[in-house]
Amino acid sequence: MTVLKTIITVLLLAGLVWAAGFGVNSNPIKYVRTEGVFQYLSKDEIKTALLPLVTAGFFDADMQAIHQAVSELTWVDTVAVNRVWPDAIDIKIREKRPYVRWGQQRLVSTRGEIITPKDMEPFANLLLLQGPELQQLKTVEIMKGVNTALADQSMRMAEFTINDRWAWKIKLTTGLEILLGRNEQLKKLQRFLKTLDVLGQELVEQMAIVDLRYPNGYAVSWKPEAGAVDWRKIVAARKNELDG
Repeated sequence: MTVLKTIITVLLLAGLVWAAGFGVNSNPIKYVRTEGVFQYLSKDEIKTALLPLVTAGFFDADMQAIHQAVSELTWVDTVAVNRVWPDAIDIKIREKRPYVRWGQQRLVSTRGEIITPKDMEPFANLLLLQGPELQQLKTVEIMKGVNTALADQSMRMAEFTINDRWAWKIKLTTGLEILLGRNEQLKKLQRFLKTLDVLGQELVEQMAIVDLRYPNGYAVSWKPEAGAVDWRKIVAARKNELDG
């Protein structure tokens, strides 16, 4: 009985192979369905990439080649390709999501991948990140930590730069620049942020550059319109306010 079942199975498989080779194989692909939520990826791009690859018969179509062609499109994050009997191919696509600008011409996705769009203008409002080449993942992680510290003081970052010597610089949406140097950057930033309650909003708004590259303090460059700021008087008044 076991031998009989085996023979029947082999014959059935042989029949399927024959059908694929001489009958079904000639059926053309009538439908190519793409599924996904697209904000930056156009269906015309997908169509152009696929057109040379879907003119073969249903079983002749090269699924790996189709997968690779779609994967290579700028905005494609992940892709799954499947045949659907008798004459269709389904393609499910997940689009990359831009997270920050990486220099002037590129983006970093939420998964840390570099994206080079044709037009950067739609992304002008994203935070500008600059760091050593091929170090976008590490730079993003550092930026997240800095952003968390700033958020506690209701400060918003517009730009974050790490140069090739790993010195940090922050630019806030208010225009204030914060220089952090190469050593103990987060410790120095926290020390500065702790002084804000004493300084008060009025004084902070007059600052153009805060240089934290000192072991025991920091230097301030004032905005031109600030004139001769009597910061000692303002701080003394602020301390009296807090003590009272």
